[in-house]
Amino acid sequence: MFRSLAVVALAAALVSSLSVPASAQQQNQDYFIPGQSKAPPAGQAAKPAAKPAQRPAPSSPVQVAPPQIGGVGGAGGTPDAQEPPPQLNVQLPPPPDLPALPKGEAPPVAVIGVMGVPEVMRASIAAQQVEKVIGERRTKLNDDAQKEQAVWREMQQSLANDRAKLSAEQIRTRERELQERITNAQRQFRDRNRIIQEAAQYALAQIERTLIAVIRQVAEARGMNLVLHRAQVALNVNQFDITDEVAEQLNKILPTVVIPPDGVSPASLAPPAKAPEAAAVPAPATAPAQ
Repeated sequence: MFRSLAVVALAAALVSSLSVPASAQQQNQDYFIPGQSKAPPAGQAAKPAAKPAQRPAPSSPVQVAPPQIGGVGGAGGTPDAQEPPPQLNVQLPPPPDLPALPKGEAPPVAVIGVMGVPEVMRASIAAQQVEKVIGERRTKLNDDAQKEQAVWREMQQSLANDRAKLSAEQIRTRERELQERITNAQRQFRDRNRIIQEAAQYALAQIERTLIAVIRQVAEARGMNLVLHRAQVALNVNQFDITDEVAEQLNKILPTVVIPPDGVSPASLAPPAKAPEAAAVPAPATAPAQ
């Protein structure tokens, strides 16, 4: 409904913008609007309708209006808001032939399981650890920001009290110092907040990676080949639900995760050391004699 009203308003605006003002009609008597009769000049009575004119000779030039697209004409054309655009009624070319596909292997019979991801995350010991550590860092950041704002207010109040006995240069110096302190503190708080968010994403990514593997492991143990989110299922029996099994197995495999220290970005951490690979058998220095 709103879209149709917007289209009607746009068409009305186009018609009003392309309409001819009364002054232009009086100055240019040859200008006319297609579909409308030419109004007589002011003070003159309307002339009776003339007889229909004869068809012009073939030699007389005929002006052809440019084609209209979407109800609005091109150069020299006028919008036609009343008549709909002509419908295309042509015969399409024949459709392409679809070759027969080779017979493929049918998918296995679906053995469905359901699982609640929020419930697993709430039961995860590693997720509880991440929530506690990240929450403490955010609380500390908020406290530091409030303390810094209190210092700004004190500096502003001190400057207001001493303004009468300070010179203009001293006032500008103290104002510049206050502004620089505010700018630097805001940049530091933004950096700390960014590092906290990166640490949370780094820790949760470890849980997500292990959770996917655990879901696959539990589903294979139960013979399931399709696991759905429990929130998307309207009705299921308890035998389909593997939430508790996944949460229990996740706590066994991943009871804790690596969280970067406070103020340290995960990007600056050293990559984990790779497991030593088995030594390859050294190739002989020279080829054996035949």
